[in-house]
Amino acid sequence: MILSKERRESSLSLVFMEKISGLALLIVGIILAHQTNINMGYLEGAGIFFMVISVVLIILGLLMIIAEIT
Repeated sequence: MILSKERRESSLSLVFMEKISGLALLIVGIILAHQTNINMGYLEGAGIFFMVISVVLIILGLLMIIAEIT
């Protein structure tokens, strides 16, 4: 299937935005995990919740970066 020039450009821009969004999610997840780890004593039970959220963000960010367009 041959795409028109406009369609290829929009497809490439969407791929670029997907990679940038994935990178942003990855960075936010890493920062959240680091801060949660530092303050685990103060957070008590909520620390586990925040750590799970940070792991989910890291995984989603990696998936968005690694994903290939088909």
